[in-house]
Amino acid sequence: MGKGWKTGVFRWRKVLETVGFQGVKRREMSSPGHMEKIFITSEKAGQRIDKFLAKEFFLYSRGEVMRHIKKGEVMVNGKTVKPSYVLEENDEVTYEQFPETGQKPLANNQIPLDIIFQNKDIVVINKQAGLQVHESHNEKKNTLVNALLAHFPEITAVHDDSEGAEMRPGIVHRLDKDTSGVMVVARNIEAFNELKSLFKERGAAKTYVALAEGMFKQKQGIIDKPIARAASYRKQTVARGNTKTKIRTAITEYDVLAEYGDYSLVELYPKTGRTHQLRVHLSSLGHPIVGDALYGAKGKQKPEAKRQLLHAKSLDFELLGQKYAFSAPKPADFDEFVASLKLTWSKESK
Repeated sequence: MGKGWKTGVFRWRKVLETVGFQGVKRREMSSPGHMEKIFITSEKAGQRIDKFLAKEFFLYSRGEVMRHIKKGEVMVNGKTVKPSYVLEENDEVTYEQFPETGQKPLANNQIPLDIIFQNKDIVVINKQAGLQVHESHNEKKNTLVNALLAHFPEITAVHDDSEGAEMRPGIVHRLDKDTSGVMVVARNIEAFNELKSLFKERGAAKTYVALAEGMFKQKQGIIDKPIARAASYRKQTVARGNTKTKIRTAITEYDVLAEYGDYSLVELYPKTGRTHQLRVHLSSLGHPIVGDALYGAKGKQKPEAKRQLLHAKSLDFELLGQKYAFSAPKPADFDEFVASLKLTWSKESK
């Protein structure tokens, strides 16, 4: 069993021990390296085992949990099961016990932060590409949260009561690891709660800029395509009639700013905030973001970018009666890649 999986399992044990996990009749403890047993009662019966475990191993995506189940690292009643197995009352779920590890993210003052603005309520940063927002099973020390804790230790208590919330203090929205740009972080619980509601209710105006492959037939448009997790749970996909995973509304407006041969510089205005929304939407049009290893075109002989060229350009919102507007310039790697191309059309030159 992999090291990362063990960490996730321990976190599950910790939940059981500290908050009185419902649906567990009893546990049989053993020494490290042996198996632990959890007995399911009626409260937790009736749900798929992958969904059940994904709720408890909150550092893991459901896709990651599914892969561990398929490897036989979790068993029910002494037998391997499929991720779709539906738990029944008195089922015995077994997994490996291992040594205890820490529970809260640690401060790391070695990570640079580009702070755009700060006051008693918020801190706004220009996140660099390559920096993960909060920890996961395979990254625990070098994240934005670790950096923020070194500068703003008070955010430790700024979170809600959702699963794993203490691992992402102050975080009210996210950018993908390799996406750069503007992010706002809450410094107190009042700002946190209002910002969470603001983003949920689409009260923040976000503008991104991306370099996409190909030339758009329409220079402006609206992409209204619902998104769902792919069957593999490794990525998102545009939902179709036979989609079995949860389908979510996703809307993106776009405006082509310039063309560079077979590339287009595009501004994007997401009206919803789904995981990988902009990347999925552009890919669905046949114009994946340059450098996008997950959603990009495969096997094309073109100049390569080291990461997806997607940047959160600006963020406008109103918080606690005050209006804010923040922006950040594209990073050097983005500008340098564009500068290496030949401009063939510009909106400004029309």
